[in-house]
Amino acid sequence: MNGLSTVLIVVGLFLIGGVISFAKQQMPKSLITLLSIGAAMCLVAGVLRLEVWN
Repeated sequence: MNGLSTVLIVVGLFLIGGVISFAKQQMPKSLITLLSIGAAMCLVAGVLRLEVWN
């Protein structure tokens, strides 16, 4: 597990926390959708950068 994949996974988890927080505060759905897409992209990029797939 290298540094960039770790950073991407941590940022993705942080953004998921933001999605949960924004949903509890009843923020606009479009904002929650954009944040969840960003979180999913960070998590997927971090997992794909792991070297277990080779």
